[in-house]
Amino acid sequence: MPLIAELLARRVRSAGSAPLVTYYDTDAGTRTELSGTTFANWVAKTSNLLTDELLLAPGASVELIVAERHPGHWMTLVWALACWQTGAVVTLGRPDEAALVVSGPDYADVDPGSAELVACSLHPLGLGLGPPVPSHVVDYATEVRGQPDVWNVVPVPSDAPAWHDPEHELDQTGLLLGGPGTPRRLLVRTGDPWATVRDAIVVPLRDGGSSVVLAGTTDEQRVEQIGLAERVDAVVSD
Repeated sequence: MPLIAELLARRVRSAGSAPLVTYYDTDAGTRTELSGTTFANWVAKTSNLLTDELLLAPGASVELIVAERHPGHWMTLVWALACWQTGAVVTLGRPDEAALVVSGPDYADVDPGSAELVACSLHPLGLGLGPPVPSHVVDYATEVRGQPDVWNVVPVPSDAPAWHDPEHELDQTGLLLGGPGTPRRLLVRTGDPWATVRDAIVVPLRDGGSSVVLAGTTDEQRVEQIGLAERVDAVVSD
């Protein structure tokens, strides 16, 4: 079975220009759409940032606080794929074990301990945090832009740890359990971190579909409107 990094590469080759992830923030009134090629470009740049700039070794733990607080944001999904592509382990609730801590713009209350702290702006256009950024914080969107667009793939063992949270311990193969299924365009309402990341990016890559991720305050009428506008096949609530 191919691992998820290879599935992303296959998507770029087969349907790179087609939408892969469409992210709605209803509170901010924003919509961001990433094709397979654009998403993979962000993943490649983030992979190079992890290995060449932050010097993260395969098997190192990345405490992905941004996945707890903003589980469906497209930057969260990019970080998850970059970790898996480079052999890093996404962790939630294990900050003491982390070599790197990744937060959203709400990093003021984050204590990274001895680990490096990276903060993601979550800006819909991928802009940086904006000044002033504390000296101990790496501004992800600013730093990642200078990274190469191509990742020189290093094979990751299929049994390498990939995701650890209080309820799940998954290796690279375990990420893809349950499929492949029928390609569908899923509307994903954000909730549980793993379930959201799984439905928003793992399932579309595994099954050949795409996702529309819906974060923020919505009522059922708004969900239905977005579903019709985006031509979704099913709604997933986590």
